[in-house]
Amino acid sequence: MNVPFVDLKALHRPIEGELSETIARVLRNVSFVQGPEVKAFEEAFANYLGVEHCVAVNSGTAALHLTLLALGIGPGDEVITVSHTFIATSEAISAVGARPVFVDVDPVSYTMDPALVEAAITPRTKAILPVHLYGNLADMDSLMAIARRHNLVVVEDACQAHGALYKSRMAGTFGVAGCYSFYPGKNLGACGEGGAMVTNDAALAKKIRMWREHGSVKKYEHQFPGFNFRMEGIQGAVLATKLKYLDGWNDHRRALAKRYQARLAGQSIVLPVEAANTRHIYHLYVIQAEDRESLRDHLAQRGIETGLHYPVPLHLQEAYASLGYHKGDFPVTEQVTERIVSLPMYPGMSMDAADYVSDAILEWVQGRVAETTSAMR
Repeated sequence: MNVPFVDLKALHRPIEGELSETIARVLRNVSFVQGPEVKAFEEAFANYLGVEHCVAVNSGTAALHLTLLALGIGPGDEVITVSHTFIATSEAISAVGARPVFVDVDPVSYTMDPALVEAAITPRTKAILPVHLYGNLADMDSLMAIARRHNLVVVEDACQAHGALYKSRMAGTFGVAGCYSFYPGKNLGACGEGGAMVTNDAALAKKIRMWREHGSVKKYEHQFPGFNFRMEGIQGAVLATKLKYLDGWNDHRRALAKRYQARLAGQSIVLPVEAANTRHIYHLYVIQAEDRESLRDHLAQRGIETGLHYPVPLHLQEAYASLGYHKGDFPVTEQVTERIVSLPMYPGMSMDAADYVSDAILEWVQGRVAETTSAMR
């Protein structure tokens, strides 16, 4: 059996006709940039999340960037975030001229460790930017309490958490704003790039709508120099169509995760944990293993594709060498990034495929046990 890491063809095959008609409708009404299709998606996604405003843009990176910009964060300011994430999180901070200040992650959830945040706050701190990583939410109660004590804003990076819940509230709805990516491989993915900022703050939403469209509310009248960060009409239409299926797709991901958990529990690998009062939507199913390259090689030999998210933490990236961080500064992040392996996980993946992956992992574990036993004789 060959098991890809992700299979977008399997995702799209059951709704191919509906997507084709959706795209054909956009071709007929020629609403290629913003327009009614994007507006309809904004309204639908805001309703899905239970927020008042959704502002669609052309990427999750743009959503983060414009949100920080609209909040007035800029040169001389600091934003606390994590090193264990995709660079888009810190890139947005850098893009507005502020300084990313990294803190370590919790060893179980892989999200921002609230116990370490207050020590990182300085007079220059303006915001906390937690990342809901792999489809699992950060500890928002603790982080929001810290933000209130220090009069800081919270912007959630929910780019991997479409439909994830924390105490019955959706990811992205706790802070002043939440930012989403609709990259094709996300739980809710476009057929191209896309992103959105969601909020209950009408003034913030208005600012970001202006920033995304050249600092303008009315065509050819510009209140400030902005950007062209608009969403394409086809992507808005595709996302509105796919949104109807998101909960079902997430349920399938959770079923696959449950299958992995049942088959792999009690072995010498670390499995994901769904904390109490949360709904993990398994954008990625990430395990930890000693000698993970040996495991990846073993799985590859059996036709199983894996991923690494993320092998080099941001504080050790060349892009952030100027911040002065060093190896050893964030021990949990560094240990995790040396051990993580992302297993196949996508809607359309069969339970038989999950069993095949699990059996291959068990075979590897048993082989290592046999090698260890032999070496001790």
